[in-house]
Amino acid sequence: MRNTTLVHLERDGKYLMLHRVKKERDENRDKWVGIGGKFEPGESPDDCALREVREETGLTMRSWAYRGIVTFVSDEWGTEYMHLFHSADFEGTVKDCDEGVLEWVDKRALLSLPIWEGDKIFLRLLDSDRPFFSLKLRYRGEKLVEAVLDGKKLEI
Repeated sequence: MRNTTLVHLERDGKYLMLHRVKKERDENRDKWVGIGGKFEPGESPDDCALREVREETGLTMRSWAYRGIVTFVSDEWGTEYMHLFHSADFEGTVKDCDEGVLEWVDKRALLSLPIWEGDKIFLRLLDSDRPFFSLKLRYRGEKLVEAVLDGKKLEI
């Protein structure tokens, strides 16, 4: 079981997305994902989010919102608790990332890119004014087989 963060940086109706194309053994290979990664020892979710954004993008968040927790259950990759953040208040210049290609993507176009099915659920939640949420996503291979939002099963 692992703890990770995922941050969606927003500017002008676009999210800064990472196209994961540089690592061979990568559960997100060829997918578009937000910015984030695994906790280091002693880190809080906020610590991890700040560090991962700085390391992967060169940007520094000035303020952010902790929007939810997503529990991924996978028959291939185990269980992951992903702490989900959003920020529209950051500074700096985007740099190259060694994990993939960074690109500002229009939020309306994002759902048509290769992303995980469950990501579509939390991206819609991020775009709403919904308060903090808990989302459980169960995968068999790359197929989403169950989604539970705040304890209630969703139709998938």
